[in-house]
Formats: sequence, structure tokens, C-alpha cells
Amino acid sequence: MQKDNSAPSTPTSARARHRRRSNEFPADESKTNGHLLLVNDHNKYRSMWIRACSSLWMLGFFLLVIYLGHLYVLAMVVIIQIFMARELFNLLRKSHEDKHLPGFRLLNWHFYFTAMLFVYGRILSHRLVNTVTSDKIFYRLVSRLIKYQMVICYFSYIAGFMWFILTLKKKMYKYQFGQFAWTHMILIVVFTQSAFTVANIFEGIFWFLLPASLIAVNDVAAYFFGFFFGKTPLIKISPKKTWEGFIGASVATTISAFVLANIYGSFQWLTCPRKDLSTGWLHCDPGPLFKPEYYPLLPWLPWTEIAILPVQWHALWLGLFASIIAPFGGFFASGFKRAFKIKDFGASIPGHGGLTDRMDCQASC
Repeated sequence: MQKDNSAPSTPTSARARHRRRSNEFPADESKTNGHLLLVNDHNKYRSMWIRACSSLWMLGFFLLVIYLGHLYVLAMVVIIQIFMARELFNLLRKSHEDKHLPGFRLLNWHFYFTAMLFVYGRILSHRLVNTVTSDKIFYRLVSRLIKYQMVICYFSYIAGFMWFILTLKKKMYKYQFGQFAWTHMILIVVFTQSAFTVANIFEGIFWFLLPASLIAVNDVAAYFFGFFFGKTPLIKISPKKTWEGFIGASVATTISAFVLANIYGSFQWLTCPRKDLSTGWLHCDPGPLFKPEYYPLLPWLPWTEIAILPVQWHALWLGLFASIIAPFGGFFASGFKRAFKIKDFGASIPGHGGLTDRMDCQASC
């Protein structure tokens, strides 16, 4: 009689196996990408309806924030960053280990807000001073804070570093140092790109709105071209992406860039830079990029000339950049999710996944 040497299955190991199976992609997915294309998806119309409803809701909220002005756009960017950081922090967390490390999650957020103070303090310091010049006491306080902002950030980071060292526990070193490195990688990914985004906002909402719009147009166009015409897989790490979607989206994005630059450039509210943190309406003389230039047309056309803003020629290059470079942000995110065997970073937006899923292409531009 043969003895069974296999170890008995415990509830914990069974749960672990089920968790691994639930997060993994189907085994036959690596064999072929053809059955994953949207044209072969039997539930594609239901998925499209859910995505469309979520997109319309996000578009309405986005337009409202743009209408409210620079400070509200900044607040929106900060909130999006916080949700993205939360999704990324949760990606490598293990609840069993966290139970033995009270306060360890709080340490992640300590580093996050220290980085936020460092990045945004440098960008907004002069605008904050311009906002409080009427109040002498508040002006002195703000001036002192700005003067010592780098010192405050430095000692805040040192405090977090010491906090981390003091919380190290035996048999948890690998997990803790992994989380420490993961936290710093998240800070680099989130704040490197956002520093340029926030700077663009205060140079004129136009320079934030146009690139963001082009990424959205490229994403939507790629989805619909792939939805109706996609037959040829583009890249293995993102099996639903097709050459038809990529090329169609590139053409649509480049044309949209030229048109949207003309529309946005006609509103002073979007083109004027903001020198303080107030919320009033702006009026300024348009810069040379926003002053129309007139080009003669062929004599047999009903119009004799056409007005084009110089910024529209710049927008064509932005459109090409958004068409070619931005999708690689999505490819990077797809490869990242496959490495961790997850479908989405979160589930906060129906039909889209998490905010990180929605902002992956934005982060690459």
C-alpha cells in the first residue's frame, strides 16, 4: 500500500490558490490574440455602453472644473493623484503582513505628502505670495514658510526615514524594504509628470487642456476604430490594441489638434496665465501664438482668406506626439498589470477600471 506524502490542504493555502487563480489571465490567452479583439467580443456593445456613460459623466465633471478656473483644475489634479497613489500603494500590499506592522500604511502617505509639499511648494510659492500681499501678518507667515520650505521638506523626509528604520521587524525585512522601494517608485511616477502638468495650468489652462484633450481623443478614437475595424493585433502585451485603431486614432488626433487649438485659443479665459491663486476671471492681451494670421485662398473658392492661429501649427506636433508616444503609456501599464496578473488597477470607474487605468496615457505626455 502506497503512502500519500502530500501535505493536507489547509484553508489558508486553499484561499491563496483561489486568489491566484482569480487574478490570473486565462491560460490560453498567450496562444493567440485574435479572439481577444473587440470585433470578436460578443459583449462589446454592453461594454461600450457602460464605457460611454462613464465617459460622459467624466466629461461633464471635467468641463465644470475647467469653467471654474485654475485653482479648481489644480485641486482636480491633486485629487486624481491621491487616488492613483492609493491604487498603486494597494497593488503590492499584503493584508497578513500589514497586520503585524501598525502604522506602516501611514508611513507611505507621510512620504507622499512630503513629496507633494516639495513639488508643489516650489511651483506655487510665488503665486501664494502674490495672493496674500494685502494681509501683512499672513504675508510674513507665508514668506517664512516659503523661505524654509526646502528645509521643512528635508527634515520631514528624514523623519519618515527614521520612522521606517524604527519600525523594522524581524522576518519582515524583505516585505518592508520592498514597500519602501515601491513607495519611492510611485512618488517618481506620479510627481515627475504632475510637476509639469501643474506648471502648465498656471501658464494658461490652454496648455493643460489641449494635451489632455488630445490624449482623450486618441484613446476614444483608438477604441472606436478598433471596435468596428480592428483585425490586426498591434502588440502582444495589449492584445485588444490593433493597427487599425492605432492608425485611425493617429489621423483623428492630428486633425483634432488643429481644430481644438483654434477653438481653445479664442478664449482668453484659457490662454491667460494666472499669477496668483485667486479664482476671478482673467483678461489679458493674447500672446503672439494666439493672434490670428491670415492666409490667402485660391481665387475660385468662396472665401478669399483663412485665419489661422500660430499655435495651431504647434498643435499639429502635439497631435503627432499624442498619437505616437501616448499609446506607449498604455502599453507600459498593460505590461505592468500582466506582470502582477491583474486586469485593472482599481474599480472606481465603471467600464474603465481605476483612475490609474484612465491616466496611464496622460502620464506619458
